[in-house]
Amino acid sequence: MAKKRKHSETEAAPQKKEEVAPERPKRTLLGWKDKKNNDRATPTESSPVFRNKEKVLVTCSRRINYRYRHLMLNVVDLLPHCKKDNKVESKSSKGATLNELVELKSCSSCLFFECRKGKDLYMWMAKSPSGPSVKFLVNAVHTMEELKLTGNHLKGSRALLTFSSNFDKDPHWKLLKELITQIFGTPKEHRKSKPYHDHVFVFSIVDDHIWFRNYQISVPHNESDKIARGGMDKMTLIEVGPRFCLNPIKIFAGSFGGPTLYENPFYISPNQIRSMQKKKKAGTFVKKVKAKTRRKMHELENPLEQDEFAEMWKE
Repeated sequence: MAKKRKHSETEAAPQKKEEVAPERPKRTLLGWKDKKNNDRATPTESSPVFRNKEKVLVTCSRRINYRYRHLMLNVVDLLPHCKKDNKVESKSSKGATLNELVELKSCSSCLFFECRKGKDLYMWMAKSPSGPSVKFLVNAVHTMEELKLTGNHLKGSRALLTFSSNFDKDPHWKLLKELITQIFGTPKEHRKSKPYHDHVFVFSIVDDHIWFRNYQISVPHNESDKIARGGMDKMTLIEVGPRFCLNPIKIFAGSFGGPTLYENPFYISPNQIRSMQKKKKAGTFVKKVKAKTRRKMHELENPLEQDEFAEMWKE
């Protein structure tokens, strides 16, 4: 029988070191990155750089009119950073539903086209989930299919945003300007956008309404297909479409609701306008009836005197 070794005699087995494979250099479009160059690039990568990752969810309510649906599709074509979704039921709980949809689609903003009575179109602009949000009444709608304008620009190109000087007067206009800039401004180097600026979005305030226009930037070229030196002075704008007018109703602190930050004192709902028009039409008929009754009362109060020669020829 072999003797057992004492505990002191047993030597600890040497632990094997885990062999780690050397780091593979990063591959780029220009080739493999050297480790030295990679080490140099690390301090610049760690520096904080803002990257715009704005994504907009565009959707509409059920029972929307065909003209308003075409307007929504025109807006979708103009925004390469947007995502389109199915129709949403226009109920009191639409705010929670839309916030959930925005989160599921990994978006940060929402454009919701709400149609009521098949006549009135309301547009919601909201930042989800914290807000703010704005409710507009959309008037003077003209789609691209209706206008048939001569302007044309590249699909997916980035747009320049221009605002009239009225946006810097009041605080609520400043808030609307910032909201429109974040929603309609295409992020730089977005995967669906093209690195060209060949059209302009114009937002102008007239009579407390925001009027939207879309223009193509037309630059003259030489025979050699290069921009002339004086070509920028001869640059012209050609309208593309669509056209619409936004009448702000309320600005909310939250997304699709919350405390009211601003309420338009000059806003009149379309239902009130229609009721006034009906009363005006009914007023003309009432005037005619009153005139007839007044005439009859006048004839009864002032009867004509009998003519003494009236029955002379009857004999």
